[in-house]
Amino acid sequence: MCNLALATPPQNVNLDSINQDVIKWRRHLHQYPELSNREYKTAEYIAAHLRNLGLEVQTGIAHTGVVAKLVGAKPGPLIALRADMDALPVTEQVDLPFASKQVTEYQGKKVGVMHACGHDTHVAILMGVATLLKQQQAQLSGSVMFIFQPAEEGAPEGEEGGAQLMLKEGIFASQKPEAVFGLHATSRLTVGQIGYRSGPMMASEDSFSITVQGKQTHGSRPWRGVDPIVTAAQIIMSAQTIASRQVDVTKAPSVLSFGAINGGVRSNIIPDQVELIGTIRTFDQTMRADIKQRLEKTTSLVAQSAGATAITKINSGYPVTINNPQLTEKMLPTLQSLVGNDNLIELDLITGAEDFSYYALETPGLFLMLGVTPQDKPLSEAASNHSPLFYVDEDALAIGVSALSNLALTYLNNQ
Repeated sequence: MCNLALATPPQNVNLDSINQDVIKWRRHLHQYPELSNREYKTAEYIAAHLRNLGLEVQTGIAHTGVVAKLVGAKPGPLIALRADMDALPVTEQVDLPFASKQVTEYQGKKVGVMHACGHDTHVAILMGVATLLKQQQAQLSGSVMFIFQPAEEGAPEGEEGGAQLMLKEGIFASQKPEAVFGLHATSRLTVGQIGYRSGPMMASEDSFSITVQGKQTHGSRPWRGVDPIVTAAQIIMSAQTIASRQVDVTKAPSVLSFGAINGGVRSNIIPDQVELIGTIRTFDQTMRADIKQRLEKTTSLVAQSAGATAITKINSGYPVTINNPQLTEKMLPTLQSLVGNDNLIELDLITGAEDFSYYALETPGLFLMLGVTPQDKPLSEAASNHSPLFYVDEDALAIGVSALSNLALTYLNNQ
């Protein structure tokens, strides 16, 4: 079992007790997961613990979010630590005594609910960090804001949520933190490893839909109509040149993928309309805007050339997650002392997206990846995040608590 560790000798801190509590909290949260913007009991569980610590606690932010503040005994800056709380509509297949048996309704269907992305570990870890830092309050130079955020996986249709709504409702309004830190469990690293990347780390995410309007006709007489299926195929192929031929690949990579084509009902009827849906991923905010404009222009002109029309709707998702280079460089020695150089992994770019990005646009941020795959299991065999077989080795929890605690203490006490 991995144990908690502090870069400086702890004073009046029972690390073994915190370690056991974090495991207990994680198992409870794992057994009783809740979907985005519905984390009511999760929020109550967190708030009760924070109040027991004697912290200033606010609830009901962005629907179910919880924010607490710890004021150190000595003057200094404010920093923020963030954990996300929501689970996924996934039916758990991991054989655990505390496996989720929860069922709820999602998009009109009964579904299982599971912490298949490790957000239960994030919450338990941050609860442990709050406990540890509270016990170090007399030595703390500055203050810590603990952010327990709902809806990282996306708010239900028609609702707002997540980091963007937390900020919109003013969690940084009275005092903006000098820095914000967070981490995410990943099966792509083993227990004992921490992943980082300076600068852009995770992609922006934008979804789009394209409605191609043609003119219905019999399949044996295509010249009497306008074929939206052929037009859609031409749009798909032309759109692929945006990432491969039109934007500067030496500046940053990008992805434009189509995920579905819907249209038509019979083999011998050319339909009126076809719908395309897809996603755009980028690592540069300027390139992100440019690709959106190019997609709209390409779609419109290709459709026009075929005698059809096309309407493109782009739903802007999470921005690029950027780790502040200066903050990253400043914090790396702390992480190296915790896990060692060999276990501090510089990551490749990650095409997944994270709404931690909104905080990091407001103030310098550092987001880390925490390895949760058992050391004796090949990474190639580990179930990915969002899988019903996603598994967390609980030895990773102590490393997560140590990482965030040491980052906070280093930043506040070494100004």
